[in-house]
Amino acid sequence: MFGADQGKADRLDGRELVIGIVRARWNEGITDALAQACVAELETLGVARKDIDLVAVPGSLEIAVALQALAEKGGYDALIALGCVIRGETYLFELVANESAAGVTRVSLDYQLPIANAILTTENVSQAIARQEEKGRDAARVAVEMANLLDAVG
Repeated sequence: MFGADQGKADRLDGRELVIGIVRARWNEGITDALAQACVAELETLGVARKDIDLVAVPGSLEIAVALQALAEKGGYDALIALGCVIRGETYLFELVANESAAGVTRVSLDYQLPIANAILTTENVSQAIARQEEKGRDAARVAVEMANLLDAVG
């Protein structure tokens, strides 16, 4: 059983996992860096490059429907959402940030599939750049850990 006595190394063992990643192209420099850090960390955790599927969508609002398509396709142990929403002068920031997060959560719950949400929501580009690599690595670790957790309890 997946519990307190299971070591962290076991929880972060990505060997034999298949991971799907959906990356928004909006704020592409940041989302590219997120994706590169994420894929590198997945490989460090033992996920084979051939077992990592990366698809791109126009923006963060489109991430959920692509995640849903991957979930419907099946064969994934976990999915990862990568995007970047930077506050502007209008209400659009709140709309995109809230709806993209809600969509990711909805797909995860509907399909009982772990989805690591690394859609950055920042006040400015500097904050996004400061977080892009760390959040990409974090998303990889969350996806692997949650895939192992759900496998153990399922």
